[in-house]
Amino acid sequence: MANSHLNSFLMILVTVTLASINGGNMVSEARNLLEVPEFPKPQVPDIPKPTLPDIPKPKLPEVPKPEVPVLPKPEIPELPKPTLPEIPKPTFPEIPKPTIPEIPKPELPALPKPEVPKVPEFHDIPKPTLPTIPGLPKDLPLPHP
Repeated sequence: MANSHLNSFLMILVTVTLASINGGNMVSEARNLLEVPEFPKPQVPDIPKPTLPDIPKPKLPEVPKPEVPVLPKPEIPELPKPTLPEIPKPTFPEIPKPTIPEIPKPELPALPKPEVPKVPEFHDIPKPTLPTIPGLPKDLPLPHP
């Protein structure tokens, strides 16, 4: 286990050392890259577009259209409408409307009205007064249930 830690430490040490040695060279090379002189842009010569030769279109021989023969319309003979004999309408005898006999309404005996007992009258009962507590103002609102 300790051996793997030692190997990791040595790897890190070598990597940091190499990076610090080569780092100075990299910075100087990067500065040189920033100071590149401008070169003139190369001019592209004008190349004329190629022209294609005219190729004649091939001529196809004309094929005559086939003629469709004209057929006469077939004549359909008119069939006469069949004549149907008239059927006499049946006559129904008149049926008289049924009459409903009147049934007399039964007379119910008159019931006497029930007497409602008289409710005794109550006289005005004085409202109860609450005792006052000394030290409290008299205009305090009372809580409602």
